[in-house]
Amino acid sequence: MGKFVISKDAKGEFRFKLNAGNGETILASEGYTTKANCENGIESVRTNSQHDERFEKKTSSNGKHYFNLKATNGQVIGTSEMYESTSGRDNGIASVKSNAPAATVDDKTV
Repeated sequence: MGKFVISKDAKGEFRFKLNAGNGETILASEGYTTKANCENGIESVRTNSQHDERFEKKTSSNGKHYFNLKATNGQVIGTSEMYESTSGRDNGIASVKSNAPAATVDDKTV
């Protein structure tokens, strides 16, 4: 079972990561100024992860593969780790799709 982990970074911004059942991070958010906005981001991942067209497949300048998950307004709500292959990236997308809807939330800021 997947898990969203909420943390606070050095700048005081809230961030979340979606971890797969094995603990590996499969999606990470941008920074949010409030915890409420961060929690809204998690809900957005739950919803948008079920739509193939919201996953933007990318290749970095060093040739590694990754993806962004976008909201309906086109805003990036999460970015994957870097993968060596397109099949690894596609497996990452499948993992987000299967883990996000029922993932628990572990708030490390309390």
